[in-house]
Amino acid sequence: MRMRKLGGLEVSAEGFGAMGMSAFYGERDDEESIATLRHAADLGITLIDTAEAYGPFENEKLIHRALGHRRDELVLATKFATEIDDDGTFHGPNGSPRYARKAVERSLRHLGTDRIDLLYLHRVDPATPIEDTVGGMAALVQEGKVRYLGLSEAAPATIRRAHAVHPITALQSEFSLFSQEALTNGVKAVVDELGIGFVAFSPLGRGFLSGTIRSVDDLAPGDARRGLPRFSPENIAANLVLVDRVRELAEEKGVTPGQVALAWVMSHDVVPIPGTKRRKYLDENAAAADVSLSEADLARREAAVPRTAVAGDRDTPDGLAKTNG
Repeated sequence: MRMRKLGGLEVSAEGFGAMGMSAFYGERDDEESIATLRHAADLGITLIDTAEAYGPFENEKLIHRALGHRRDELVLATKFATEIDDDGTFHGPNGSPRYARKAVERSLRHLGTDRIDLLYLHRVDPATPIEDTVGGMAALVQEGKVRYLGLSEAAPATIRRAHAVHPITALQSEFSLFSQEALTNGVKAVVDELGIGFVAFSPLGRGFLSGTIRSVDDLAPGDARRGLPRFSPENIAANLVLVDRVRELAEEKGVTPGQVALAWVMSHDVVPIPGTKRRKYLDENAAAADVSLSEADLARREAAVPRTAVAGDRDTPDGLAKTNG
């Protein structure tokens, strides 16, 4: 696996998003998840992405069970934003320095480590000035509990204000052929200007671009995607037209639709963190790092999936309200 820089942090060119192993995407299979995480490390994937909200807490604990013995090989990234009691009760957003400290100290216990390599503010708290939040996070860097800081789903102006308090190493947002907003809303431009790395969650369009989802029935009964606009029956039908165009282009190169989608993301100097619960899909995703797309390839893929052609929003109205903060 090739390596690249996120600010001053060196990571694998493709990371691993562990969320779906413990939350939102149907039933858990911890045994296979642990085997998949260990296989990711064997493949040279170093960036492992989690959050206290996934479970809650269960995803961080799973990563420790799977990879605690290989801690020094990894870049562990976790996140905080919504206040969560120790018993798992969720409250509202809390970006206060007090809660940042509580969340980090709890994540350190759950991850079984003495430092978090990359700490993200998962969503911006509208009630707390970003300068206060990042100031609290920066204090944890000074104490050695955190190495680098990141933001998730933040607006350009917020990124600038945060970066003025303490260097921001990475900005994480949804980014894929199906979600290209970062190219038009100023986010990608500002992180490039400031030398901040970009990490893409859901780089496969929340699974759509893998080519394996053909109807809502392909999603488990408890899968949160069933409630997303993009996965309504009528929108799935419209979006499959785009997926099939990507499939045709992938077949010409002898690769899978998902590999083309991930290679497109990486062509924008972005580190994708696709997630999977299964080793067989992990191998497919990791191989995308070796897929080369020419300028002509990129132009054809972008023509196949125009930015305005995807049917349905990427999240619910409530979810979208928490983005671009």
